[in-house]
Amino acid sequence: MTGSVFEQHEGSGSQELRAFSPYGLSKGLTSDVIEYFSSVHKLKFGKFVIPNPFGPLEEPRFIHYLFKNWFANLTPVVNTPLYTRDNIHVTLLAKAYSRFVESLYNSVNTFLKLCPSGYQETMANFTRRLADETSKRTGMDCKFILNEQVDFSEPLTRINTDQMMNEFISWSESDAWDEYVDYYKNCSFG
Repeated sequence: MTGSVFEQHEGSGSQELRAFSPYGLSKGLTSDVIEYFSSVHKLKFGKFVIPNPFGPLEEPRFIHYLFKNWFANLTPVVNTPLYTRDNIHVTLLAKAYSRFVESLYNSVNTFLKLCPSGYQETMANFTRRLADETSKRTGMDCKFILNEQVDFSEPLTRINTDQMMNEFISWSESDAWDEYVDYYKNCSFG
């Protein structure tokens, strides 16, 4: 099953690892039930914990907002620059998932878990990375404003624990950024 780094007892963080949203709570409770019945019925149980995926066809949230502003020659604002999150490109996430499913199938263990990780950094640094990668590929000046963070309703740090950036010879970080920026070059921001 897939889980979320925002569940209770998942990932690593700056505070106790409690669910910090109803979504995270529901994913954690569901995982507990499935793990329990897998054990009772002596079935293999695999859990793949997803951090913050980004890539083509993503939901129009924070990164979409950044690109929308940059392509309109506006300067977006980052309101939570101090949060440390774990952003992973979807092509890397897919490779990790495929390997995980194969390992679960071939394993003699009854429980396996993978918590794939990508860029573990503050939202300020991830935004800077995104701006730099976009500027290299478009020539645009991708400016942004870092607001003083006043909302601390979520844990300051929540990240996954299994680093994936150098795990796959067939995955190219540069190609992933090319594909991602090309997606937004052709995106309609209606």
